[in-house]
Amino acid sequence: MIIRSISKQLKEWKCDEEHKPLILRGARQVGKTTLINDFGQSFENYLYFNLDKKSDRLLFEMEYPLNELVNLLFTRTGKIRAKGSTLIFIDEIQNSPQAINLLRYFYEERRDIHVVAAGSLLENVVDVGCSFPVGRVEFLPLRPCSFLEFAQSMGRENMIEIIKQPLYSIPFHTELMALFNQYCLVGGMPKAVQHYVDNGNIMALNKIYSNLLKAYMDDVEKYTRKGKTNEIVRYIIKYGWMQAGATITLGSFNGSDYKSREAGEAFRLLEKAMLLELAYPTTQTITPAMPDLKRMPKLFWFDTGLVNYVGNVRREMIGSDAIHQIWRGRIAEQIVAQELLTLNNDINQTRRFWTKGHGSNGAEVDFVWMVDSEVIPIEVKTGHNSHLRSLHSFMEETPLDVAVRVWSGPFSVDHVVTANKKKPFKLINLPFYLIWNLENIVRKEL
Repeated sequence: MIIRSISKQLKEWKCDEEHKPLILRGARQVGKTTLINDFGQSFENYLYFNLDKKSDRLLFEMEYPLNELVNLLFTRTGKIRAKGSTLIFIDEIQNSPQAINLLRYFYEERRDIHVVAAGSLLENVVDVGCSFPVGRVEFLPLRPCSFLEFAQSMGRENMIEIIKQPLYSIPFHTELMALFNQYCLVGGMPKAVQHYVDNGNIMALNKIYSNLLKAYMDDVEKYTRKGKTNEIVRYIIKYGWMQAGATITLGSFNGSDYKSREAGEAFRLLEKAMLLELAYPTTQTITPAMPDLKRMPKLFWFDTGLVNYVGNVRREMIGSDAIHQIWRGRIAEQIVAQELLTLNNDINQTRRFWTKGHGSNGAEVDFVWMVDSEVIPIEVKTGHNSHLRSLHSFMEETPLDVAVRVWSGPFSVDHVVTANKKKPFKLINLPFYLIWNLENIVRKEL
């Protein structure tokens, strides 16, 4: 069984006297239903409803006072209400605007009942004719499994204890990188992770990945409006994985004939579905490091395992000790981007990179990440410190003296001077398996 770290946030939500109905956000098959079904066992009363079923949906659309509806919900499940806490889980809630509107009344009238709602892949794409009751619900994202969750699922809790202290990881570096490479190959989709834990066969995951892609395609037909947007969304899901980690143009994306405005709408729909993100650059080295939406974005998908499957690069990755060498280094950026999202549960967080100038004379740092209101540059590459030209360019403009390089080598902190020999700074060499601890490590050096 895969244990998700988000379970801690769910327990805190349960104990919060000011809790609001919880909207669990995430792409299809990231484990929302399994997670809440397990969480529901901690309540004296747990009621599950799937609004894909007409009988369940009609129940929430009956115009009864809320107290009467609650009684009907117990009747529907055949359960007698026991003393103690109650959790109602409304799955696939996007199918019923009335059910969405009901969430506000659970908050205003029945605070004694805990309510969790979740939707399927394109939960925000469908025009349901209403909006979520802002201010009366809260959101929690559920993303694919992180490296820590993967390691725990693999029974390697001992490795997790080791990497809590970065210096302790150095003697175990080779073993830890081998474990991270497995994670990079498999990805974080719970079903794929569980199958790999049980069987240890990468190639046996093909059917799981294939079924996932088919499910996403089917959801396009189910939840998007017909017409050009539908067509472009299908095109992106079919071919866009090949552009993971790359800077893209929206117009003529991947050699298509689609215009920028048309493609932009399709990408925005898939972003709302949490299948991908367009990460825009910033030109600032201090806060507020606002994104420059006029520049070309990078495309990051929600799961590296699916990227590897569609790109057919898994055989190339098996046995490789340098993630940077695979697929022109883009897999390295993709997996770092995926791990960065696990650093907190902010539903609105976005990934950004830094640029300066244009063309051959320009500079680009792979990521910038906010740590205590400071803009931290992150390069994803190996090689000598003097070859990090763009990182040096960033450090010459920032008042900070700390930078991060994610690489396949062991943890260390180098004292470096920028290329113009004017500014010293500390370069944190962070192995991939320590990205989860990036913020704490950076704070110690600031």
